[in-house]
Amino acid sequence: MNREYYKWWSPNLQRDMETLVFGHSGAKVLIFPTRSGRFYEYENLRIVDRLRHKIDQGQLQLYCLDSLYSETFYCWWAHPSGRINRQQLYEKYIIDEVLPFMQKKNPHDCVISHGLSLGAFHAANIAFRHPHLFKKLVCFSGRYDLTLNVESFDDLLGGFYNEDIYFNTPTHFLPNLENDHQLNALRAMDIVLVIGKEDPFIENNVHLSRILASKGIHHQLHFWDHRAHSGYYWRRMAPIYV
Repeated sequence: MNREYYKWWSPNLQRDMETLVFGHSGAKVLIFPTRSGRFYEYENLRIVDRLRHKIDQGQLQLYCLDSLYSETFYCWWAHPSGRINRQQLYEKYIIDEVLPFMQKKNPHDCVISHGLSLGAFHAANIAFRHPHLFKKLVCFSGRYDLTLNVESFDDLLGGFYNEDIYFNTPTHFLPNLENDHQLNALRAMDIVLVIGKEDPFIENNVHLSRILASKGIHHQLHFWDHRAHSGYYWRRMAPIYV
């Protein structure tokens, strides 16, 4: 299996960013790690191995992104307005730098946005905000409203709220979305949400599903037994849904 490591200075983020690429052709999968994960997490969790057949057959090419959580939503010393601003620069890095890099390496027209846990939020947020850039969205164990307080999971913006947070919270901005071009792009996207029956954010997933249905956006919502929020489960989900 082809494996490549890349590192470059990001003009948007003003820092080095690292990426792992697996495969040589096929649909391009943009992968966001968990809260504490790095660009090598997907490999370390052995999910790459579970997709080896599709990768070796040229069906999938994986692009494993580095995270920026310690500078965005988990940067506790920064004001929430600064956290969301840094998050928007991270999105700009992906759109202006990572996606063109992917296109240059592989001209396949299918780009899949995919994430695990908090990475599922990132995968969904960028796909819902820019649906013309993606053909498919696959989210495992995600939360789609970072302002919620659920169990031990706090509002990651500390009660602060502004327009930037609104437009980066899928369950907030999607109900009011009326732009036909964006809605049609969302309706053309293959959307797959997977959540454990005991996951604390199951209701948030159901809420998102209802919003999508109300907008005529076809999607799949799959429930797995137990919490299903770990590498053990994600390794089993990936060959089915990615």
